[in-house]
Amino acid sequence: MQNIVLITGISGSGKSVALNLLEDAGYICVDNLPVRFLREFISTTREQGVERVAVAIDVRTVGHLDELPATIQELRAQGTTFRVIFLDANDHTLRQRYSESRRRHPLTDRLAQEEGRVPSLQECIDTEREMLAPLREQEHTIDTSDLTPGQLRAWVRDLVRADRAPVVLTFASFAYKRGVPGDADLVFDVRCLPNPHYDQALRPLTGKDEPVAKWLAQFGSVEAMINDIAGYIERWLPLYMQDTRNYLTVAIGCTGGKHRSVYVTEELARRFAAHAPLVRHRNQPPPELP
Repeated sequence: MQNIVLITGISGSGKSVALNLLEDAGYICVDNLPVRFLREFISTTREQGVERVAVAIDVRTVGHLDELPATIQELRAQGTTFRVIFLDANDHTLRQRYSESRRRHPLTDRLAQEEGRVPSLQECIDTEREMLAPLREQEHTIDTSDLTPGQLRAWVRDLVRADRAPVVLTFASFAYKRGVPGDADLVFDVRCLPNPHYDQALRPLTGKDEPVAKWLAQFGSVEAMINDIAGYIERWLPLYMQDTRNYLTVAIGCTGGKHRSVYVTEELARRFAAHAPLVRHRNQPPPELP
């Protein structure tokens, strides 16, 4: 079966990093493909026996970008397996990245022609968000604001390798001191749990280390929190699946994103192992790529 990945999202959010990772993984990659050529391109690669295809489509694309959501749904209805990854970042991060790269936003010239003046970077970002809103609401989003390129590559790699299921379930830990991730569908706060940070022996470790796991497991409140979160997900996951949702990201947050949220995330992933969930830790070093 042909494996097709569509990379889209906000300019400056890391689409080039994701596309380069897929190219290194053996995908035939095409960047900035016009929407009207998408059906023909997929048909041609299928006829030639190409199994892994990656396409990047965003606001640089010539043509009717607003037709992309309907085109995706039509291709899926015809049996085409699509995995769409929408990359996003907050405005502050985007402005910083443009400042560092000294590149212009791709909508600058287009908006200048339409409005008769040179738009600000923020105006370009706002317009782009409005144009891509329908896609962001429908597909799997990765907020790259606090991610290193290595983390993004690892997450994209894990996502495209995930076995196709009614819903791709993701458990992610994060640090509240760095903000709630924008790609979370459900958010649970575990800052009320006992904190290993105040134990000098446990402070350098993470929630994935056995001493921290044993320390947290001794508290009834920790087990009760995990049971409650698991019960909520078990109760409502079938309804998310009935809603034709392809992805569900459950974010678990604590103060530093190192101990409690990591432990709870790992425990939830074990409980839902039958769903082959993805596990992400935003404040942990990325795994080594093969």
